[in-house]
Amino acid sequence: MKTVREILDEKGRDVWTIGPNASVREALSRMAQQNVGALVVIEGDRVVGVISERDYARKVIVNRQPPLEISTADIMVRQPRCVTPEETIADCMALMTDKHVRHLPVLEGGSLAGIVSIGDLVKSIIRAQESKIDELESLIYGS
Repeated sequence: MKTVREILDEKGRDVWTIGPNASVREALSRMAQQNVGALVVIEGDRVVGVISERDYARKVIVNRQPPLEISTADIMVRQPRCVTPEETIADCMALMTDKHVRHLPVLEGGSLAGIVSIGDLVKSIIRAQESKIDELESLIYGS
């Protein structure tokens, strides 16, 4: 099964980050600019959280709080689950399912090396299945 490293090699290792004292509005603006659903929250060189559109919807909109007055730290998921590049897709899917998260920061040697989303994992699984189907069709029907 594919590893996180292989997914990052395919999709790239760009990770969009924000500080814990940034406003929620700034976080949402950055997500929109980069067309991503989550940002890793960094303090110094340490991962301290993840903030997502889902956090905004559940913690700001539902509570009718103005996003200008709320900091990223107020709604982020603290101490997020992180994975290493050696983890498998199956490991990540199990972790995401168990912890009800959609984004996993990737740490390599203690440093942020990327991020994988549930969409990245599903896309990789679909590609692997399509490849296997093509391989089996080739065996059945000949090339």
